[in-house]
Order: sequence, then structure tokens, then C-alpha cells
Amino acid sequence: MNQISIWAFLVCSFLFIFTNADGVDDSVKSSLIQFLAKLSPQNGQHNQHLGWNISSDPCKNRWLGLVCDGRNVSVKKLFLDGLNLSGTLQTSFLCNSKPLLNSLTVLSLNYNNISGEIPADIDNCKQLTRFHVRGNKFHGNLPSSLSKLVNLKRLELSDNNLSGNLPDLSRISGLTMFLAENNKFSGEIPQFEFSNFERFNVSFNNFSGPMPTDGGSYFASDSFMGNPLLCGDPLPTKCHSLKLEEVKPGGEESKHNNKDHILIFSGYIMIGVFLTFIAVFMICKRRKKVRKEDSSNRVAAVDDDGISSKFSTVSLSSEYKTSKAEFSMLSSESGGLSSSLIVLTNPVVNGLKFEDLLKAPAELIGRGNHGSLYKVMFDYGMVFAVKRIKDWGISSDEFMKRMCKIDRVKHPNVLPPLAFYSSDHEKLLVYEFQPNGSLFSLLHGSSSHNKNSFPWISRLEIAGRIAKALAQMHKGLEQEEIAHGNLKSSNILMNWNMEACISEYGLHESTSFRSDVHGFGLILLELLTGKLARDEKGICLADWVRTVLREEWTAEVLDSSLLAEAASEERMVNLLVVAVKCVESSPHARPNMDQVVAMIDSIKEDEQDTSIISILSN
Repeated sequence: MNQISIWAFLVCSFLFIFTNADGVDDSVKSSLIQFLAKLSPQNGQHNQHLGWNISSDPCKNRWLGLVCDGRNVSVKKLFLDGLNLSGTLQTSFLCNSKPLLNSLTVLSLNYNNISGEIPADIDNCKQLTRFHVRGNKFHGNLPSSLSKLVNLKRLELSDNNLSGNLPDLSRISGLTMFLAENNKFSGEIPQFEFSNFERFNVSFNNFSGPMPTDGGSYFASDSFMGNPLLCGDPLPTKCHSLKLEEVKPGGEESKHNNKDHILIFSGYIMIGVFLTFIAVFMICKRRKKVRKEDSSNRVAAVDDDGISSKFSTVSLSSEYKTSKAEFSMLSSESGGLSSSLIVLTNPVVNGLKFEDLLKAPAELIGRGNHGSLYKVMFDYGMVFAVKRIKDWGISSDEFMKRMCKIDRVKHPNVLPPLAFYSSDHEKLLVYEFQPNGSLFSLLHGSSSHNKNSFPWISRLEIAGRIAKALAQMHKGLEQEEIAHGNLKSSNILMNWNMEACISEYGLHESTSFRSDVHGFGLILLELLTGKLARDEKGICLADWVRTVLREEWTAEVLDSSLLAEAASEERMVNLLVVAVKCVESSPHARPNMDQVVAMIDSIKEDEQDTSIISILSN
């Protein structure tokens, strides 16, 4: 009986604490407002814009940029990315306030204009797991106290003016991401435990000396390039065993070595001239061969005539008529090979001839403004999807370069073209056929079973995968400015494992990365609402969501099947906030995909934490 009384007392105390929770402490509110004031010296304009004021509650009134715990009594995360903040970082307002000291796990200030140094008292934020300050104007050395953040998992310092030697960050055993490219760091790279890292980049700094052990085993040269004094695999600069002090500048040994070097380099030059002569001879010989075979290498151009049914079974050759368009896509300078398809990634399509592609049975499975899509079946069991694009104003040479650039940037959730054919009039791209349909059909298919079997956790996982894939493609193709150009739920295909894959990347011109962000935002809204991106009346989903949110009917936005499964409405609303940011009318107001990934990762971490607590409580 005594044990029962004790348990009853504990339960009552527990309930009392939770039912009498009075929101966030006033001292925390004050600290947050002072912290933002130091970041934005524009007389509190950002405070007003973000809804930060002392008379409201940060959690219950949903101050923008804040993520609270499940009880709405403590601030867990701060996301203040891309707000044009131009002050200084004063972590004393965050980390010397005891309630925040014990709760803040994420501080993200990417893509602002914050200047000054990283403050030394940042080590007081002992619970930080993520610290992001990419794309600011921070300068000076990193404080040694940074290495005392033993809970840190992700550290992002890229695109600043930071300098000096790195502190001993290898002391942080749980670090899984370190991004510090485009700074002025110097000295040697610390001996990290590279096997723990998911992402690592220190390119374009002033690091020197040999590569740390195992660094090149886990990351390619692009993670270390742009450091002229850094040497060792995987960089092209090798570390020489001969030390500079061993060579006497004015002595006999120096003169002897110089003579040896001259002889060696002279030999290299002679070999190079000889190889160049052979290469020129072979190219001229192959050009003659191409001219002789030119008459045999002709194909027809595709015409839409003759296709009347969306799902009719035809052969691609039945849609061709005589033309003098040359089908060989390799120039004479490349050897004039007669291969009719340029194979990019998969050895399965090696040896596949253009004629084979034309003769194989082809099922027309889709047609849009930009081209048609076929399911092509071969006798030996292989099935491909062939995208045919007509009248795209891009030359064959430009198209080939574009496809090769896209092929170099790979992500498991981006469906790569296996091969392609190009003429001035049309382009064909060969993909591996995906049998499980698209995200569009999964969300909007005729069967009501589709939605009921598509739970919140699966939708969140798909959102995270697509975001990370798109972010990597944007980063890898930033200089070329090649965006997806037509991102929508019907271009998200489900592979054999029911994982979402982005298809048809880069097949549109004159689009920006921010337009991709808008397309991704619409996909998020489809996942959350279960509604079409544009309904039968032509109403845009983004406009409808804004209208409903203005009336503060947030629950009306969410898919009823999600609410029925008792999923976390708080995290669904957090993802809704991300979606609304992505579909802002002004492209400049939209976040970039790296910022989107950070926000979705935060939501996923909260979901995982809740799942773990639920399992432990059971």
C-alpha cells in the first residue's frame, strides 16, 4: 500500500508540473530579444518581422525561427538563416541564460552578413549539437573553446573570412559534419576520425603539410583542393621525402641536382612531342574513315504523326520518316566512332544500338508540353524508359556537354540517364524503368487505399530525401547554373525499394535554383494536404494554403488521413512553415535547398526523439 501511495504521489506531482507550466521564462524571452538585437542593429525591425516581443510567448505564439520542445516550455533550436542580419554574434545572451543553457541544441545563422569573431564563450552552450554560420563575414581565429562542445555533431563555417590554425576539433568524438571551405585557415589539418564523417570539406583555404591519415580514403580531392601547400593523396601534389634544408643553395650538390632536373624535364618534353605527333596522325586517319562511312550513318527524325492512343503499343521506328539527320553523336575529333548512343553510367546499355532502340516495342505512357515518355521492352528482358524531347533550342554539342556535367554529380535519389542520343531537332534519353509509379500517383491515385497506406513518417522521409538530393545537385551544378527546371510530384518516381528518386533533372533551360525551391515547396504542400498542386478550377495550392493560414485555420490545411493516424500536428505544422517559405512569391525571399535540408533534418530529429521516448515508455 505504501508503494502505491508513493507512485500516486509521483504521478500527481508529474501532472502538477505539466499542467502548471506557464510557458517560457521571462528571462529567456529577454535574452532572445537582446540576442536578436545584437544580430540586427536596425532598431528592432527584425524583432517585429519575426514576431519576437516580450508580451508574447516564444513557443505558444510561435516566434518565427524558433523550435520548442513538445511541452512548449523551452526553446530547443534557433533557425535564423537568410534574414540579412548584419550585426555581431553575442552568444552570452543565449548561453549565460540558464534555461537556454540547458536546452538549446541548434543554432543556425547561415547566409547573413554577420561580422566579428566567433565568441570564446560559445563553450557555455554545452548542449549544442549543430552550429551553422555559412555565408557570413566572420573573421579571426576560431576560439579554442569550440573544441569543448563535446555534444557537437555538425559544424558549418564555410564561406567566411576565418583564419589561423584550427583548434583541436578531433576532441569532439561525435562530430559527423565539418564544412569549412572558402576561408583562410592555415596550418595542418587536424587528425580527425574520418570514418565518423558524413560530410567533410576544407577546400580553398591555406592549409599546408601532408594530408591527415585516412583523409583521402574517405573523401575525394574536391574536399581538399585549393590549398596549394597541402600534399598527399588524393591531391595531385605529392609529398617529397627530400627536405629543403638538405639542399644547399650555393653548393655542389645543388648544382648537380639542377643538372639532373634539366635532363629529366628535357626527356619529358621529347616524350610529349612524340605522343602529340602520334595523336595527330591517328586523328587525321580516323577523319578519312568518317568521310567514307558518312553515307551509311544516317537516320530519320521523330514525328508525332501516327500516335493516337496514350497507351498504344508501337515501335519507335514506326514514328520515324526519312531524313538526312546524322545520328552519330561523336565528333570526328573524337574518333568518329559509329556508336549511336552515348552511354553515361550503366554497363547494361553498352552495345545498345540506336537501331535496336527504334525497333523495340514501345508503349507511350505519357506526353507533356516538353516531350513524350515511352516504356521500351527488349527480348532479353531489359525494360527502359525513353524520354523524347523535340524542338529544344539547344545544339547537340551543348546538350552533350550538359548531360555529361549532370552525370558527374551523382546522388542515390536522383535518377541518372543511362545513355542519350542528340540531333539538332530532337533528343532521346534512356533511363532505367521504375515500376512503382510516381509520388503523384501515390498521393492522388484513384484508390483511397493509397492515402491510408501513406503515413506521416513516410511522407517526412520522402521530403528529406528529395531535399538532400536536390541540394547536392544544386551545389554540384552551381557554376553551370543547371537547375531541374520542372520539379513536380509526377517527376518524383518510386524505385524498386519504394524510395523517392528525382527524374528528368536538367531537361529545361532558363530556370533558376529558386524555381526548383518553389517546385519543392509545392511538393511539400501536396504531401501535407493530400491536394493537387493545381485543382480542376485552376486554383494554385500555394494560394489556397496562404488563404487558409491567414484565417488561422491551420488544422484545415492538413490531410485528414494524417490527422486520423494521430501523427504529431506540431511537426506537421513545422514542415508546413518550411513549405510556405519555399513558395514565397519573391524568389529572393525563398530559402536555398541547404537551408531547407537543415530545417527538415531538425523536424526529423524531433520525430526520432519522440519515437525513442515512446519506445522507452512502453
